[in-house]
Amino acid sequence: MQSVSRILRRHRRANPVVASFIRSINSQTSSTPKSENESPTTSFGFKTVPAEAKESLVKDVFDSVASSYDLMNDATSFGVHRLWKDSFVSSLKPGRRGPQKCIDVAGGTGDVALRILDHARETYADRETTVEVVDINGQMLKEGFRRFKKTMYHNTPQVSFHEANAQSLPQEKFADNSYDLYTIAFGIRNCTSIPAVLREAHRILKPGGTFACLEFSKVNNPLMSMVYDQYSFSVIPIMGTILAGDRDSYQYLVESIRKFPPQSEFAQMIRDAGFKTGPDMDGGAWSDMWGGIASMHTAVKM
Repeated sequence: MQSVSRILRRHRRANPVVASFIRSINSQTSSTPKSENESPTTSFGFKTVPAEAKESLVKDVFDSVASSYDLMNDATSFGVHRLWKDSFVSSLKPGRRGPQKCIDVAGGTGDVALRILDHARETYADRETTVEVVDINGQMLKEGFRRFKKTMYHNTPQVSFHEANAQSLPQEKFADNSYDLYTIAFGIRNCTSIPAVLREAHRILKPGGTFACLEFSKVNNPLMSMVYDQYSFSVIPIMGTILAGDRDSYQYLVESIRKFPPQSEFAQMIRDAGFKTGPDMDGGAWSDMWGGIASMHTAVKM
């Protein structure tokens, strides 16, 4: 908790909205009634912050971890996020029905996009499927562009990189009913408004298009949940200090996982955005990985 507070303190001078909000909550008691004119708030880890401030706070975190993003995911997933992403993409079978127009949102480092293109090429001899990688963070996109320079897809029409907000994708660039597959992996929990992201996903997908989200989720086994909590709050921030010199960002990422809605609640949010899902169960609307440490949600735009 103290680490997230330090992130907030760093923004006091740079962001007057954050500074004003911190002063206001410090001057209030728990019994103070809320004003009807209060600005909307959201979570930043375990802290409550103004909704308009979260974007810059999250940007600060990902500016910090961009160059060590895979290392961060190794820390938060015991190193198996790579296997989860492999399973995630394989289950979607990109290229099976011919070339697809795909968009990978919050995909700055390009690891999911690369898997999509490799799967289509290696499994279905498809060299026409395309992926547009979208991220709000320019530093993350630079990492992805650097990664793709080492691949056969660099300087081809199969991949492109775009800096944009998942909650309000520019309509002139991301038109209605234009994509076959929308993926977002380990990114939606960092967005200020998850419903807004889902509505945009529904807008840009073609009828019959697939929405697919891979995200840390709720562990169902009580013993496993206890062990994972102990690891998350005791070990991961220390690993952030040792491996990346950044305890604060890793502390936030652990807290953001715990604030993300459980599987059934998130599945309902997806349906509320207009999508059709399977039944509310593991193997239906979602598929749990490692007992729910991560879950893959899929849905179709009707």
